[in-house]
Amino acid sequence: MIKRNLVVMRNEEVASKIFRLELAGEIPQLVAGSFVEVEVKGQYLRRPISVCESMPGKVTLVYKVVGKGTAQMTKLVANDVVNCLLQLGNGFHISDSCRKALLIGGGIGTAPLYQLAVELRAKGIGTTLVAGFASQSEIFYQKEFAKVCDKTLYATMDGSFGHKGLVTELLPECDYDYFYACGPTPMLKALNAAVTTEGELSLEERMGCGFGICMGCSLMTTHGAKRICKDGPVFRKEELIW
Repeated sequence: MIKRNLVVMRNEEVASKIFRLELAGEIPQLVAGSFVEVEVKGQYLRRPISVCESMPGKVTLVYKVVGKGTAQMTKLVANDVVNCLLQLGNGFHISDSCRKALLIGGGIGTAPLYQLAVELRAKGIGTTLVAGFASQSEIFYQKEFAKVCDKTLYATMDGSFGHKGLVTELLPECDYDYFYACGPTPMLKALNAAVTTEGELSLEERMGCGFGICMGCSLMTTHGAKRICKDGPVFRKEELIW
């Protein structure tokens, strides 16, 4: 974990209640699937936001407005300074056995899959994205994913775009030997039962400290108690107990 004061380069709405926050400063290359704890003035706890894009000196966070803290983050403007904790969490790993990757995102959980898709493409691994949203108005990074994935499929609950229904209903259309998923717990639980290959799932959870001290985000795994913020948020499929 490192602590940095970062400068806001851009903070804009990219879909309904979905914002992209670009920060610059003394930032190392961050792992896909890891997260950043953003300090919000007036709020006791920092807000954990998954890394969407990262390169030395710059990080992009995509977040959804769900409460007072994230609503306050939307007011950040260019040249504001934000204190952040970086290099948090255990991110995705590119398996040596992976040749055809399936990326499965649910809502804002689709954001950390973008950097992973970029890294998979750089290694010559074929990728298919399956992303689910409540409606078309909430879909973000559609063009960006289309550039780095071989195939993109979308599901919306109201049928306003793509398949009407759940992401699990699109799995028969996908050819893959390894999967990566991030999204709400009910979606991940359904996926865990539906997929037959090995894979990794990034869990969404409320966090206190964000680096493993408070133990507030603990869960039981096949290897005993683990902390989602420190030992996760990414876990292998076989580790999780549903």
